[in-house]
This record gives sequence, structure tokens and C-alpha cells, in this order.
Amino acid sequence: MTLDVLRLRMHRFFRRMWTRPRIDLPLAFALLMLCGVGLTTLYSAGDGNLGLVGGQAARFVLGFACILLMSRIPPSALRNWTPWLYAGSVMLLLVVAVLGQGRGADRWLNLGIMRFQPSELVKLTMPMMVAWYLHPRQLPPRWKDIIAVGAMIGIPAGLIAHQPDLGTALLVAAAGGFALFLSGMAWWRIGLLLAGAAGMVPVAWHFMHQYQRDRILTMINPESDPLGNGWHIIQSQIAVGSGGIFGKGFEQGTQSRLDFLPEHTTDFIFAVFCEEFGLIGVCAILVLYAFIIGRCLWIAMQAKDTYSRLLAGAIGMSFFVYVFVNGGMVAGLLPVVGVPMPMVSYGGTSAVSLLLGFGVLMSIHANRKVHD
Repeated sequence: MTLDVLRLRMHRFFRRMWTRPRIDLPLAFALLMLCGVGLTTLYSAGDGNLGLVGGQAARFVLGFACILLMSRIPPSALRNWTPWLYAGSVMLLLVVAVLGQGRGADRWLNLGIMRFQPSELVKLTMPMMVAWYLHPRQLPPRWKDIIAVGAMIGIPAGLIAHQPDLGTALLVAAAGGFALFLSGMAWWRIGLLLAGAAGMVPVAWHFMHQYQRDRILTMINPESDPLGNGWHIIQSQIAVGSGGIFGKGFEQGTQSRLDFLPEHTTDFIFAVFCEEFGLIGVCAILVLYAFIIGRCLWIAMQAKDTYSRLLAGAIGMSFFVYVFVNGGMVAGLLPVVGVPMPMVSYGGTSAVSLLLGFGVLMSIHANRKVHD
């Protein structure tokens, strides 16, 4: 291939990419609303710290820039790049195992100008890889395909769990599992897999770190150690319950302002929201989350090929798991894990990676089979 031919092809590619209006306005507007709620809650939870708010706003700006970029890349191009993106993300996890940094767990790579958490990238490349594998194959998948997908899921999930980051490892496994589930797998196969997973629980318990076991036991009875492991759950439940129906009002929450509630700008920021805006505010934000998830599934239904359908559905269901797990953790119904409330919790690269996933959804929406 001559240089002129390569230059011409690159020119055509970028011209197609930048001349496509590819934004799903209802989904984009809902995401903007959610970001606004997140920044407002962060301002209150951080006691008016504009540095926190500015940092989060910068992440949102970067994330929406990713949406604009990804929405202009055809799903066919994403499908062709998928094996390389997956392999690259797994290689980054291997680098983390050697050179990773962190507080209590080696999860980050220090790039000099910024720190990067490769597991956030895997949350997207994992369902992409499963969708890529299943795309050309006969569906519903047979056992050999299920086993192959299991290996694709198990390798990065195992590397993340080894960091250790069990919460993220389970999210990565769920993202791949949703793509497999949406491929039309027979219910009896699903039942066998769930039974096998349940049978592995005692084995997994043996290999868990002691602090991970403590979190599960504390979730069952937080009063057994109210000043230690149970402190997070107890204070979070107090914050949620004290909000009542109408809440205490913006910047009027006491659990975060008096430093009773740990991690009140990150993992437990939703408890601050519950305390200040009450049941009405919680119902409103849950409706917003439900709309976003429903819109993702609608885009999946309109997708014109198997890859796009499985990927869009997996992204939407993964977003639901984020909301469900963090909400359950804040309410004391699930163990404390490092799963942020989407677009509300501060920190890390989670907001950017989530918006990057929504950029993929925009691309799938723009190339759907039904144009309305």
C-alpha cells in the first residue's frame, strides 16, 4: 500500500467520523442531569470544596468529549479493534501486578501527569470482547462457546481480584456475563452455571482476604463491631433514615458535616444525598437512573447486528449493577465494596470510563437498523 493510498483512506475515515451527527439527545440530556446532581451533591458533601467539584467537573468534560469522539466511530470499526483493546487492557493489568501503586491495594499505574486504573478500562473491553466472540457464531451459544467466554472473563477478573479488588472483579465478570446472558443462552444452562457458582462459594471464602470476610459478616450484623467494621454501615443507615420523606435540606446533612460518615464524598456519597433530599429526592434520582438504563436497553433492541446488541445491553445492565450495588451497600443490604454510585461519587477514572461506554452506545444508536 502506497503512502498516498493510506493517506486517502485515513482522510475518508476521519471525514466520515466527523460528519456524523451521532448523539442520542434523550440519553445525553439524562446524563447531563445526572452529572448536575452529582456535582451538587459533591459540593455539599465536600463542605463547599470547589477543588473537589472542579476536579469532578473536569472528569465530566473529558467524559463527554469521549462521548463525542466515540459516537462518530462506527460499531464495525469498534468490533475490529476489540481483540486488540481487550489484549491491551489485560496487558495493563499484568503491568499493574508488577508496578501497581495504591493504598492497601495495587490498582493504579502512575503515568507521571496522572494516575490510571486499568480495571476501569476492562469494564468496557470485557463486554466488547464477549460480544465480539459471539458475533459470528451460532446463537444461542453451546457449551464450548460458554467455556471460551468463561476463560475470557476469568483472566482479567482473576487479575483484578488479585490486586485485591474483589468488587471491581465481580463487576467485570458481571459485564461479560450480561453479554453472554443476552445471547439467548438456555435457562437450564443458566441454572447449571448459577448452581456451579453457588457451589464454589465455600472455596471462594477460603481464598478471600480476612477483611473481605469481615465485610460480609459485618453486613449481616453490623452491631457486632459498631466502632470498627460496622461503623460504615451504621452511620450510613443513620444518614439514610434521618432524611425522612423530604430530607434535611441542601447542605444541612449532619452525618457528613460532623464527620460521622466515612468516605462521604466517594463510596458513601449517596447516603449524603439521601439525608439531604429524603425519600422524594431518592425516588427522583432512581427514576433518572431507570430512564438511562431503559434507554440503553432500547438502543440494544434497535441495534442492527449481534455485536452491537450484546454490547449495548451489557453496558446498560452493568450500569444497573452499579446503582444496585452501591444503593444496597449504603442501605446496609449488601457488603461494603468499592463500587461508586455512577456519576455521583467522586474520584478515580470511573466517571470517564462510564461516559466512554455511553459513547459506544451513541455509536450503536447512530448505526441502528431503525431510523426515526
